[in-house]
Amino acid sequence: MASWGELAAAEPRFAARVRERLDAGVHKTIATLRADGSPRISGIECFFAEDELWFGSMPRARKALDLRRGPRFALHGPSTDPPEWDGDAKVAGRAEEITDPERKRRVFGTRGGAPSPESHLFRCDLEEVVLISLNDARDRLVIEHWHAGRGGVERIERE
Repeated sequence: MASWGELAAAEPRFAARVRERLDAGVHKTIATLRADGSPRISGIECFFAEDELWFGSMPRARKALDLRRGPRFALHGPSTDPPEWDGDAKVAGRAEEITDPERKRRVFGTRGGAPSPESHLFRCDLEEVVLISLNDARDRLVIEHWHAGRGGVERIERE
C-alpha cells in the first residue's frame, strides 16, 4: 500500500488528474463492509492534507463503524452526466482511523475548522487508483490504473 504522497511522488501527472476529478465535486460514494460481510454504500466527502487522502464521518456513523471493524473501502469520485462527462476517479484501499485529538484538530483545521471532537477521521492507504475518461476524439473509453507494488500506471482503451 502507499500514501497519497507516495503516489504523487511516483506518478505526479496521474495523481494530479485523479485529484482534479475527486475535487470536481463535494459528494463522493464510499463502499464499506457491514458486520455480516455484505457491502454498504454511503455518501462521503474526502479531502487532501499533509500529502494524504482523508475522509471524516459524523460520530458513530455506520460507515465509520464499518471501517473500525474492517478497514477496506472503495471510493468513487463525483461524476457528471453525459455529454459533459469528464471522467471518474476511483480509489480502493484501507482506512486508518486517527484518534489523536491534536492531529485530528490539525487535519480537520485544513478545511477551516474541526467538527465535533467525537467525529471520526480516517487516513487512506492506497491499493488501487483508477481514472476513467474519454480519448481526445471522445469515441473510446480510456482506463488508467495504478496498483500498489506493481510499478507505474497502466492504460487501456475500449470502444
